[in-house]
Amino acid sequence: MVQLSPITCKEYTLRFEKTVIMGILNVTPDSFADGGLFHDVEAAVIHGKNMVRDGADLLDIGGESTRPGSKPISEKEELARVLPVVTRLLDEVDVPLSIDTYKPQVADACLKAGAHIINDITGMTNPKMRTLISQYNVPVVIMHMQGLPKTMQQNPVYKNVLAEISQFFQQQITTAHNDQIQQIIIDPGIGFGKTKQHNLQILKHLEVFKAHGCPILIGPSRKSFIGEITGSSVNERLAGTLAAVTLGVLHGAHMVRVHDVKECKHALQVVDAIRCA
Repeated sequence: MVQLSPITCKEYTLRFEKTVIMGILNVTPDSFADGGLFHDVEAAVIHGKNMVRDGADLLDIGGESTRPGSKPISEKEELARVLPVVTRLLDEVDVPLSIDTYKPQVADACLKAGAHIINDITGMTNPKMRTLISQYNVPVVIMHMQGLPKTMQQNPVYKNVLAEISQFFQQQITTAHNDQIQQIIIDPGIGFGKTKQHNLQILKHLEVFKAHGCPILIGPSRKSFIGEITGSSVNERLAGTLAAVTLGVLHGAHMVRVHDVKECKHALQVVDAIRCA
């Protein structure tokens, strides 16, 4: 494994000698895989603690569904869902908390409360988000997405999907550096404005993104391309997820964002052991 500089998240440090596991905690009524399951604060906190127990290295907390076809919600509603969970988990788990949001107001409130990382599906294209990340001096995930969640899966087209994503990363990393943002994780955005074939090409050729010198995060967990291949429903995609995660890591991913932490942890312990043998 190529050695990367650690990512510092306030009192925590993410190191990449092994694959880093990010547990998904959706506090939404309508996310594609687990919408409504953890909409209640207590249920969300329990699930977050369970994922940490099962091996999550950090948690990614989201209050707005960004599944294909989803509609945005207000900052007020998103904060009402996320902030109580963040506040509780800061006291009850000993891992960094990432906030899955593209709204500066939501990011600001959560960082002020003590959150550690911002995961921005819009790739930090909003100047206000860049200002905020710079002020708080926290790591950021820059994700690639073609279009917006409401319309992104309506016939996404690329001349060269790998080259276009790579160009986007280079632009956003340069802009971030100009704003004194140094701790950057990149995510090619599997399922965000991509067809099945685009997703497969990304997973097969993840190594092309290593040129940017940033940790690479992938999020294939339970995604529709797995269902297209296997014919499985959203809650029957564990085996496909494990295959995608394993091949993704072997092809260059340093971090994985997953629903099924325990199973992915066990699979990646074996993958990491084989790679380091």
